[in-house]
Amino acid sequence: MRRIAVVPGSFDPVTRGHLDVIERASGLFDELHVLVVHNPGKTALLPISQRVSLLQRSILDAGLPGNIVVASWGMGLLVEYCTEVGASVLIKGIRSQVDVAYETPMAIVNRNLAAVETIFLLPDPANAHVSSSLVRQVAALGGDITPYVPPAVAAFLQKTRV
Repeated sequence: MRRIAVVPGSFDPVTRGHLDVIERASGLFDELHVLVVHNPGKTALLPISQRVSLLQRSILDAGLPGNIVVASWGMGLLVEYCTEVGASVLIKGIRSQVDVAYETPMAIVNRNLAAVETIFLLPDPANAHVSSSLVRQVAALGGDITPYVPPAVAAFLQKTRV
């Protein structure tokens, strides 16, 4: 039986912290779906198709394993996607107690709805302070985002001045 997991997120944009979690999770499962999802509670900087493209490029450039599938999911329950691809586990990167408090109720509901378990992965301490919203803010104010994002993301954001 293949072990399949999903790493969901808005990835707006993908950060080095995201890649760290993706890389470590890819070693734990036979197949890892990195799923760009629409978050109705956030105003997106980049369209979903651009986030998918930047994720694919960043994963390729980082030399991550070939068991990673990048996809998107616009509407509906996350566990519906998990059921569709045969995933029994969600992977969530957790930076702080705030993330734990936010993610725990969703993890319980996902388990109740579809028997999908959630595994929390802690970030590398070098990335624990980085979030996509922080990167967007620094970029909007003209700051250097290269320490926080993969090269493809930095180049794209600098070129488009989004």
